[in-house]
Amino acid sequence: MNELHRDLESLLGAGKVLGGDDEALAPWARDESHCTPVAPAAVVLAASRADVEAVLRYAAEKRVPVTPCGARTGKSGGSIPAPGGIALSLERMDRVLAFEPDDGVIVVEPGVITGRVMELAEEAGLFYPPDPNSWEMCTIGGNVAENAGGPRALKYGVTRDYVLGLEAVLAGGEVIRTGRRTVKGVAGYDLTSLLVGSEGTLAVITEITLRLVPLPREVRTALCVFADAQAAARTVAAVLRAGILPRTLELFDDQAIAACADSGPFRFPAGAGAAILAETDGDDGEAVMGALVRLGEIAVEQGALEVLVAQSAAQRRDLWATRRQVSSALKARFPRKISEDVVVPRSRIPEAIERFKAIGREHGFPVATYGHAGDGNLHTNVLFRDAVEAPAVEACLSALMRATLELGGTISGEHGVGLAKRAFLPWEQAPGLIALQRRLKAAFDPLGLLNPGKIFSSD
Repeated sequence: MNELHRDLESLLGAGKVLGGDDEALAPWARDESHCTPVAPAAVVLAASRADVEAVLRYAAEKRVPVTPCGARTGKSGGSIPAPGGIALSLERMDRVLAFEPDDGVIVVEPGVITGRVMELAEEAGLFYPPDPNSWEMCTIGGNVAENAGGPRALKYGVTRDYVLGLEAVLAGGEVIRTGRRTVKGVAGYDLTSLLVGSEGTLAVITEITLRLVPLPREVRTALCVFADAQAAARTVAAVLRAGILPRTLELFDDQAIAACADSGPFRFPAGAGAAILAETDGDDGEAVMGALVRLGEIAVEQGALEVLVAQSAAQRRDLWATRRQVSSALKARFPRKISEDVVVPRSRIPEAIERFKAIGREHGFPVATYGHAGDGNLHTNVLFRDAVEAPAVEACLSALMRATLELGGTISGEHGVGLAKRAFLPWEQAPGLIALQRRLKAAFDPLGLLNPGKIFSSD
């Protein structure tokens, strides 16, 4: 047992601190990104805000870096610990503190699983729209840290749009409360929105107040099948141009469809080279179905081979289960892959898909592009088989990021910058803007101990 482990156990009590054994620490050394794992010197399994305060006070006194983490399902390396640092796990802080349906508010600790919030809301006739692909295992705290999105972001927005207020602990142990429990409020700077998406670099969030909305009573789902991704991508802009705002417009390219051919519960028709999973919702069943029919007509005008409308809840579940399995299905075909979450203007999606595949061919890798086409958020995956290909893969990723920015896009729509994309941030943002963000970081964390090395290059 090292000195850090002894100190923390003395501070917090037995059962809340892990250290010394690399095997025991291994789960906290990595996330779901391609970044190199780093074992922490110790893991703290915080059970309360008091534990978080104590750890941050100790870390400031001893100058030890602290990396907050939850379920570690992130894709950007944001929860990988700093060498010699503490992994501050919030998984045990999983209580629902208050649920007020009449106000449309739920207050939770950061370790609450996102799917649980969805279920509680729906049982009361309410709706928590953000739906990251890992909603059955990811935590609300992680969603807030990364400002997570999901398929329904097209119509309903991302996590930030549902966070009313936060309780957080600053580096050094000071507790702050930002925001409110009311739907409206503009008193002072919007520090809540600043903390959402800050990737654990400004404070450790210990309580989250979320806004809930009425649950749509009607949902209709369809799959539009195309011969190629270009026609599918053109359909996205055409649908929105026609004044239809679907709940989702999810794109599958040829690689995504091929990967799902053997594993997904839904079987794509022969000849499918691309598809769009579309969904409309609302309270008037006739209007919801009417919007879906018009969407299907537009898809046919743009070249859809057929439009399949889900006729039952089971069919709808199969379509969505297939969509949510795309990433794992691709990994089953290609032992290694890197999944990016770039965003381009919707009008540039056809060009983006074509350029991404051309970049892949140039570097010798298949590239799959799928995901939230409705808001331009594309999950572009570089697919490869062996670690020795890593240098060429990095060159391919760099080219993909350059192309994204040339198309007027951004390097991250929902995964965050973390370690994985910090080298690309200066390509997107001017030096003065990055310098301003560094000054904000220093104001919240003067010693630079909270999740150091993330977002900004450590130059």
